[in-house]
Amino acid sequence: MINLARYPSYQLFLAISLAAVVAALLFPLWIRLLRVRHIGQQVRADGPQGHLVKQGTPTMGGVLILLVITGVFLAMGAPTRGSILALGTMLTMGLLGFVDDWAKVAHERSLGLRPRAKLFWQGVISVTFALLLVNWAGGSTALQLPLTPLSVDLGIVTTYVPLGGYAIGIPWAYLAFIFVMVVGMSNAVNLTDGLDGLAAGCTTIVMLAYAGIAFRQDALSTALLAAACAGACVGFLWYNSYPADIFMGDTGSLGLGGLIAALAAVTSTELLLVLIGGIFVAETVSVVLQVASYKTTGKRIFRMAPLHHHFEMVGWSETKVMVRFWIVTGIFAGAGFAIYFVQSLANR
Repeated sequence: MINLARYPSYQLFLAISLAAVVAALLFPLWIRLLRVRHIGQQVRADGPQGHLVKQGTPTMGGVLILLVITGVFLAMGAPTRGSILALGTMLTMGLLGFVDDWAKVAHERSLGLRPRAKLFWQGVISVTFALLLVNWAGGSTALQLPLTPLSVDLGIVTTYVPLGGYAIGIPWAYLAFIFVMVVGMSNAVNLTDGLDGLAAGCTTIVMLAYAGIAFRQDALSTALLAAACAGACVGFLWYNSYPADIFMGDTGSLGLGGLIAALAAVTSTELLLVLIGGIFVAETVSVVLQVASYKTTGKRIFRMAPLHHHFEMVGWSETKVMVRFWIVTGIFAGAGFAIYFVQSLANR
């Protein structure tokens, strides 16, 4: 019998495959249950008119995605403090998303929790994560600058950077930085979740990049968590591909966004997240620019925001937008991993 503990790379492939298969087998039952309970998507009236046909499609697929990730991850090996924190961030953000989803279903509207309430609880989760990461899991409050060759003290704070390279220490400001990163990424994935298969496919690619980064750091537990997430998203995509049989809802988008940000912090690649998760950043920036432009000039930059709706409005089909955004995500994530890999080679 093969001892998989001796072959960590095999464990990653097993985690991806196992999560994908389990998710693919369980989702038909979950979809049937949601239909029986009449738990369906509420579509925005001001969105693209072609999306009105999606009204009533089962939602809250994120519940099963997060359960599969958790089950496969815990079954694969011994969690570390860092991976436990990342998992906890995913689950608590997912719980917040579940409350939001349930409010939409119960009141039959496209808006759930009030924005201020959602932002408050996202802030509580992100600050709690930051405090535990630094004080319990041994995380650093220094931000590693990509593609810098040597570890030096910049005079801001003396810190040890495991991977070498220049680092900027931001002791108390780190709380604010993590707040922006976790809240921003969870909402960014939520904004991206507007087309069939878009958010799940982009998340899969980003998670593969973080699985590779964590594996390169010999952080197998963290790599397994990212791999399990990638596999669960693949299993979900079988039913979320156009035309979708189920949506992930805020349960999935907030949970997965929180996990992406947490993995960036745990692997000390916070600044690289801007590149690896570039498609999510672009979606968020498009909304910010649209709102700012309309309020200041009365004019819109894009035909509709977030960005994927703009391309729909100029004539791209939903599947074309989805596939092209996947391609762009692959380029961003591949470039981010390549930058990390080159720097790690220079410091070994």
